[in-house]
Amino acid sequence: MNNIKKSALIMGFGSIGEKHAMILNKYFNYKNIFIFTKRKIKKFKVIKQLKDIKKLNLNYIIISSDTSKHFSQLNYILKNFRNKKILVEKPLFTKFQKIKNKSNKIYVGFNLRFHPQILFLKKFLNKKKIYNVKVICNSFLPNWRKNIDYKKSSSSNKSKGGGVILDLSHEFDYIRWIFGEIKLNYVKQIKLAKITHNTEDTLNLHGKVKNANLSVDLNYISRIPKRTIFIDAKDFSITLDLILNYLTIKSNKRSFTKQIKNFDKNLTYINQHRAILSNKKQNLCSLKFANETMRLIDKIKKW
Repeated sequence: MNNIKKSALIMGFGSIGEKHAMILNKYFNYKNIFIFTKRKIKKFKVIKQLKDIKKLNLNYIIISSDTSKHFSQLNYILKNFRNKKILVEKPLFTKFQKIKNKSNKIYVGFNLRFHPQILFLKKFLNKKKIYNVKVICNSFLPNWRKNIDYKKSSSSNKSKGGGVILDLSHEFDYIRWIFGEIKLNYVKQIKLAKITHNTEDTLNLHGKVKNANLSVDLNYISRIPKRTIFIDAKDFSITLDLILNYLTIKSNKRSFTKQIKNFDKNLTYINQHRAILSNKKQNLCSLKFANETMRLIDKIKKW
């Protein structure tokens, strides 16, 4: 515990908490990793009582518990720690809530910002005239997590902060980050199947980003997974497939395809941690930006 430079706390130890612990241990040489959880874990040191967290010497804190716990746990950390680096997994909260922070550096885990194709897209589109943006993220919730009953998962339960609007908020983050603020024109959220317990499994949204038309299609019910971005602009069209990791740009004169084969999904998490720990803020999602995304999500939910 005396090695403050390499001491981390992870609050919550579901699949994403395990991933963070593995990455910090393997790629960043963290030997003192404390896990706040009720689970029995052999590899890392378990903290069962919230009050015991105050005794730890830490330089990095990760909140990866159920979304419904993020606000209270972050408040506890801010009350008891100063000058720490904090990563809160996405989505930030279940709804927009103000946080008082004096000295800690807080970031939100929208790791898709560190996908090389997303980074390329953001740079390429800078100052381009865009007409139309279409975003699709379809998947099948029962295939998400192999080790737990999907009906009991946080995704399936409102009380835990589930539903496609919150769960798939990556899409709202990168849309705002790349294209600008979203103006809503039409929203339909619905529970179509019997997959979730009581959360919406489908969202269809239409709106505008600056002067471009925007459509967003999110669902938990598709057995054919798809995560794509389609863009029509003044001089070109783009398709980006975030599952097969290829990006194609086509104009009247030429076509260009950029594909990443055997892409390691952990790379986005590794580079996100590297940016936080080395104070490189350029591509990180700030608390302020994430809270503005929460305002947008509140509007979508209330539509």
